[in-house]
Amino acid sequence: MALMKSSSHLKEGEKAPAFSLNGADGKIYSLNDFKGKKAVVIFFMCNHCPYVLAKLGVMNSLYAKYFPQGVAFIGINSNNNPDYPDDSYLKMKDFVVKNSIKFPYLFDESQQIAKAYGAVCTPDPFVFDENLNLSYHGRIDDAHYPSQDAPETNDLAGALDSILGGEKAGRVAPKHGLLNKVD
Repeated sequence: MALMKSSSHLKEGEKAPAFSLNGADGKIYSLNDFKGKKAVVIFFMCNHCPYVLAKLGVMNSLYAKYFPQGVAFIGINSNNNPDYPDDSYLKMKDFVVKNSIKFPYLFDESQQIAKAYGAVCTPDPFVFDENLNLSYHGRIDDAHYPSQDAPETNDLAGALDSILGGEKAGRVAPKHGLLNKVD
């Protein structure tokens, strides 16, 4: 499996590309469903990725802390690849239940949404402000799989704190660490 660092096509301040995708819960979600939130976090992720699995607890904790403060969270699975049957749409519902995921988990069957955002790895978090302008694209924290040492920095939480405090979050790209490539 090829490994890559995260990079972005979107520039800071650019609008989030629109989408309309099927959720693991059977509902269809569009970006417009999340308008009016103080911030929107989009995680590009998939079911099989060991890096996603290692960060699910942190992702769920971020949701628990920031959702009540008006932050929306969305997971998007763009890994529609026959080599990874565990990432299929049918397996997403079980994945949500097994991992206690409370945020919508959507299927990007064509991978067009991942390409529009510039997502190249999983997990790949993007944070948009209340106007759906890109405020942050980078890493969740600086603890890297497989060691999973305690993080020294909590980059994503810091970005959300900045946005909720009325400040610019600033965009950061991962400094190191290889992540699972989106196929």
